[in-house]
Amino acid sequence: MDIPSKYNALSVEKKWYNYWMENNYFHSTPDDREPYTIVIPPPNVTGVLHMGHMLNNTIQDVLIRRARLLGKNACWVPGTDHASIATEAKVVAKLKSEGIDKNDLSRDEFLKHAWDWTEEYGGVILEQLKKLGCSCDWDRTKFTMDDDMSEAVIKVFVDLYNKGLIYRGYRMVNWDPEAKTTLSDEEVEYIEKQGKLYYVNYKIEGSDETLTIATTRPETILGDTAICINPNDPRHTNLKGKKAIVPISNRIVPIIEDDYVDVEFGTGCLKVTPAHDENDKVLGDKHQLEVIDIFNEDATLNSFGLHYEGQDRFVVRKAIVKELEVLGQIQKIEDYNNRVGISERTKAIIEPRLSDQWFLKMEDLVKPAIKAVLQDDDVKLFPKKFENTYRHWMENIRDWNISRQLLWGQQIPAYYYGDGKEDFVVAESLEDALVLAKDKSSNPALEPSNLTQDSDALDTWFSSWLWPMSVFDGIRNPENEEVKYYYPTNDLVTGPDILFFWVARMIIAGYEYKDQKPFENVYLTGLVRDKQRRKMSKSLGNSPDALKLIEEYGADGVRVGLLLSSAAGNDLLFDEGLCQQGKQFANKIWNAFRLIKGWEIDDSLEQPNSSSIAVEWYEAKFQKVMLEIEDHFSKYRLSDALMAMYKLIYDDFCGWFLEMIKPGYQQPIDVKTLNAAIALLEDNLKILHPFMPFLTEEIWQLITSRTANEALIISKWPTSKAINKDLIDEFDFVSEVISGIRNVRKQKNIANKDAIGFSVVNHENVKPTFDEVITKMGNLESFEYVTEAVDGALTYRVKSNEYFIPMEGNIDVDVEIKKLTDELNYTEGFLKSVQKKLSNERFVNNAPEQVVASEKKKEADALAKIETIKASLASLSV
Repeated sequence: MDIPSKYNALSVEKKWYNYWMENNYFHSTPDDREPYTIVIPPPNVTGVLHMGHMLNNTIQDVLIRRARLLGKNACWVPGTDHASIATEAKVVAKLKSEGIDKNDLSRDEFLKHAWDWTEEYGGVILEQLKKLGCSCDWDRTKFTMDDDMSEAVIKVFVDLYNKGLIYRGYRMVNWDPEAKTTLSDEEVEYIEKQGKLYYVNYKIEGSDETLTIATTRPETILGDTAICINPNDPRHTNLKGKKAIVPISNRIVPIIEDDYVDVEFGTGCLKVTPAHDENDKVLGDKHQLEVIDIFNEDATLNSFGLHYEGQDRFVVRKAIVKELEVLGQIQKIEDYNNRVGISERTKAIIEPRLSDQWFLKMEDLVKPAIKAVLQDDDVKLFPKKFENTYRHWMENIRDWNISRQLLWGQQIPAYYYGDGKEDFVVAESLEDALVLAKDKSSNPALEPSNLTQDSDALDTWFSSWLWPMSVFDGIRNPENEEVKYYYPTNDLVTGPDILFFWVARMIIAGYEYKDQKPFENVYLTGLVRDKQRRKMSKSLGNSPDALKLIEEYGADGVRVGLLLSSAAGNDLLFDEGLCQQGKQFANKIWNAFRLIKGWEIDDSLEQPNSSSIAVEWYEAKFQKVMLEIEDHFSKYRLSDALMAMYKLIYDDFCGWFLEMIKPGYQQPIDVKTLNAAIALLEDNLKILHPFMPFLTEEIWQLITSRTANEALIISKWPTSKAINKDLIDEFDFVSEVISGIRNVRKQKNIANKDAIGFSVVNHENVKPTFDEVITKMGNLESFEYVTEAVDGALTYRVKSNEYFIPMEGNIDVDVEIKKLTDELNYTEGFLKSVQKKLSNERFVNNAPEQVVASEKKKEADALAKIETIKASLASLSV
């Protein structure tokens, strides 16, 4: 079989991915095997592959491919999320560019545009995942807006409503004025923003007195309906029972008393704007204050904004301050650091807004999910430190605002039949709703046309929290064969940023609808950062193009590069140089394979003892490392598992084993050794396959002709055997002996082809197991055990063993003596300077402990070196 001299990643990747797809290796159906299931965290349907996706999905593919090799029925379910806010924003922007206003379209017309957009751009990211090598069961690909998935969402809404857990309430919500929708508390990020604190004077009705309030939002003054003071504040007893005049609007409002006002903070007078602050709303309800909403849905001012109507809130802020200054009502302005809520999606500053919304009661729903993670250990978080984050969120949970003022998403299944606040029913279909509405209204004459469905859509997370169940149709058909086989799933790999948004809610839903956990383990990956620890972003220009990386380094190289990136806390510091290292690793393995396949075979040759022991040693070393790898996998330390394999294959297999068994120049190899080498190479390929699937499959298929049933992807993980630890320990020592010979050859310019003599004083009582290996790898013409130092020879030590290489004929003795003498003089001078420092009590007592330890190590190293040089000089001077 013709083996190319160079590994061509791009052609190999395309070839084998197509082969895997054609042979349906990724597909899973229930059978007698143990299932191993992962559901993909569904990326946004119109998203493209970025470094976070690359890391997350590489890890999932490593886990799923390993499970396949372990003989499990591996099922990795892919899919995408409809991402209501993000997708609707893109569709609206596209329509705008075509001169179409969303508000001029009916719901059905807009949804047609949204589906067209989704069909045109959706699923691109899944195709990109294929280039990374992801072995998902593509036949199972789901979309959160698929008909069956939407049915499940509506079914759950109706069920929770009927259980009394979903309710409609007039509440202060987080309003995103850019997306024009509400957000749940978890969809709001908080940032520190440098702003101003404005001190504004309000006149007191019927007097010349004034009071002063401090606000960061002077534009909301137009919505003030009271001033509040603490009844126990002696500074403001004169204000009790009086009324204040709101600047600009000249509205007269009461001065109310409430101990909510902190007497230690600010002026002690609080402006109360119930429509635009959550705490003010509580005060307003308590004191039955008027509610004046001054904003439109896009955060421009409405008619209550008077002459500022139609202007943006931040434009008004500047203008209103100027007007107040003209009126002489600004007392002072201070710089102020403010904590501001912004939309996670659009980054717009959140506006608190009163609105009729749908909420899900969470207090009782979360209890099984808290118990599962924090008490029973049924669901394990890796790293464990995230349990504290989980605890904080779950124990301080608020009701979930599940309605969104969007069109793209599952429409809330509430149907209104009258003008009253309670004139609605909740049902899975219009037909069911009509039956319920007739009964509730006592009006049998109601027609479908009399019912109007709620225009809001459900929060995207309200569909994705069902993901591990709904992908197996576990909500609509809870007893079906698939959900009973695949659920609970095994591992979930996702980011800590959605631990509450998604992970916690899936656990809640799992216990509510299956009375079971949705998965056993949650592996929370960190953010991918650059070498400077900065978050990768388009604006910083530090986020590489994922597909270009694959083109340049190959998918295997990128996968290795990602997993070798050093951890920074839980985050990953990505270095493109590691992708190059991954590519070089692939080339190293490729060249090792070509070396083995290039050896001529002589059937008549007996296996040399050096090769026999080499095979035995590598088998032991492989088993030892495999045990380490198993431990790393059990703790989700995939980078450590890969590094253990990297060292095993790069150092032990390529660096030592192949050198031990390699036949002499233009000499053949015996069959037994070659077969053993190929078997060991195959074991290497099996454990490396989850990390480097393309390279390993290519080599596997080139080793010998294989049928579709013999592909590497479905082969068997190597079996564990007893480990010969003594042999491993012996070679650890022997490798230093061989390295010593190589160092001497290098230092003295003795060619590797020139055989040399070799003697040892064996103080360590090292067994002769590897003597033939040392003889072969050191190209020794003789190997003697002696009891005393050998004259006229260079020496080096490994522990207490002394090794001697005769110099006669190999070097100029006089030149070597001079060189060693110079080296001895320098080392003795260095030793004196170190010892002088260590004899200084002030230095020893005051210097940091690690600095003193470092100096002591220098002293010990210098003493050992002097002893070796003197021994070499003594042997040369005889």
